Amino acid sequence: MIAPVALVTGASSGIGLELARLLAAGGRDLVLVARSAERLDRIARELSDLHAVRVERRPRDLSKPDAAHALWSELTGDGVVVDTLVNNAGVGLHGAFGGQDVDAISRLVTLNVTTLTTLTRLSLPEMLARRSGRILNVASIVAYQPGGPQEAVYYATKAFVLSFSKSLAGELRGTGVTITTLCPGPTKTAFEAKAGATGTALYTWMPSMTAAAVARAGYRGMMRGAGVVIPGIVAKVLAVAGELPPRRIALEVNRLLLRSVSRA
Repeated sequence: MIAPVALVTGASSGIGLELARLLAAGGRDLVLVARSAERLDRIARELSDLHAVRVERRPRDLSKPDAAHALWSELTGDGVVVDTLVNNAGVGLHGAFGGQDVDAISRLVTLNVTTLTTLTRLSLPEMLARRSGRILNVASIVAYQPGGPQEAVYYATKAFVLSFSKSLAGELRGTGVTITTLCPGPTKTAFEAKAGATGTALYTWMPSMTAAAVARAGYRGMMRGAGVVIPGIVAKVLAVAGELPPRRIALEVNRLLLRSVSRA
């Protein structure tokens, strides 16, 4: 019988990679998902050699429609049992909404919302039957904000992740299955560059945590069954500030933070 595994999406870099490293160090067998087969091959070799764990890689683009269903069907067909799910895969998109590519918006919503929701739903029946399981959904500190001009869709998707995960955590209380939401602030990864937000005031002026530090906080929170993890003092301040009235002030502050800034 195949031992239960931890499934990590977006595992080829950044927070997802660091979470995979922590899970492997804890002796967990892994299934890693990301688009780059080459990176996943390298990571799988690294983790299996270092920690003597079984590491499978499933390269695929989870921003495609029905990709989550196809992945889960493949895993169940292979007899893989998932008792830990890390929904880390996500993407951002910066710029005026009216000028953004419609297909890029659709991929963002699919990856950030649909894939996360689908994998969470598909993983639950077996976890509930065993009365044991952990799910870590990676949101963002922006989930606490009223919105983000220039990043309207991204902010909205992360608000969904936080609301969905907190609601589900309450629903599953007492079942043996826990849902933890990780809400990092600015983090030193390639995320902002891929989103086109590198030159904004938010990423230029705000201090950033390392992906490893964020992952450690998320991993520890997941292992103890915490509901929400907000790593770092800057992120905690942003979370509180985003929920204080009047929220229109926070919205205007975000508009300024998400503008491009000139560099000397």
